[in-house]
Amino acid sequence: MTIVLIAAVLYLLASALLVRTVMRDARPAMAAWAAPAAAAVLAHAAVHLRDWHAIGGADLHFFAALSLVGLGMAALTLLYATRGHTAALGVLVFPIAAATVAIHAGAGTASAEGLDWRLQLHAWFALLAYATLAVAALLALLLWAQERALRRREFHRWLHALPPLTELESLLFRTVAAGFVMLSATLLTGMLFVHDLLAQHLIHKTLLSVLSWLVFGALLVGRWRYGWRGNRAIGWTLTAMALLVLAFFGSKFVLELLLQRG
Repeated sequence: MTIVLIAAVLYLLASALLVRTVMRDARPAMAAWAAPAAAAVLAHAAVHLRDWHAIGGADLHFFAALSLVGLGMAALTLLYATRGHTAALGVLVFPIAAATVAIHAGAGTASAEGLDWRLQLHAWFALLAYATLAVAALLALLLWAQERALRRREFHRWLHALPPLTELESLLFRTVAAGFVMLSATLLTGMLFVHDLLAQHLIHKTLLSVLSWLVFGALLVGRWRYGWRGNRAIGWTLTAMALLVLAFFGSKFVLELLLQRG
């Protein structure tokens, strides 16, 4: 439990340092928050490695999967910051990651999934896709808040922590594109083990995942072909992400927590 507490506290410390920097009307500097954020990511990963060692395999049940997505989001945020993109994203991501690791620890560790390599490949592609596209959804929210403030000529201090509007929009679409590739890989690898959608309780998950994939794909085509941007891009991103959340965590919640099925 100690390592869970360390991870959560370090995440919150990194977020607090970012908030303080933003409120001082400055771009967040890597030196101020990167060390606790990186340590938090390592501690978060260590929590799962410890659990997997204890049960002899990967735990990918509901709360563990939620925590792994939070870990992926935090790692991606760190990667973006080191490449000169918006570090202010950590103000949103790090508390989410802290909450997911704490909830996972509170829920306890389930038995190992015992998945073969095809299912494990599918599961890891899925978690990477969800983490990447969740970050895209948060970028869309930041873009919406930035556009709204600029339209209203409300020049808040936090605006200085964000990159220019066009740069943030470009980052959003690059993130969506990366997530779309991983979501495509998720659907393709999922086809390796689907035999009966009804018997395997996969019909709702598959339908919603395909709908999300279509919306994300249409968004990317619209951007490339028609130059979609602004509120249209934000709306399509959030709609596709909502479908994806329902597809994965919605179906896992119903099957594992309500119906008590694996």
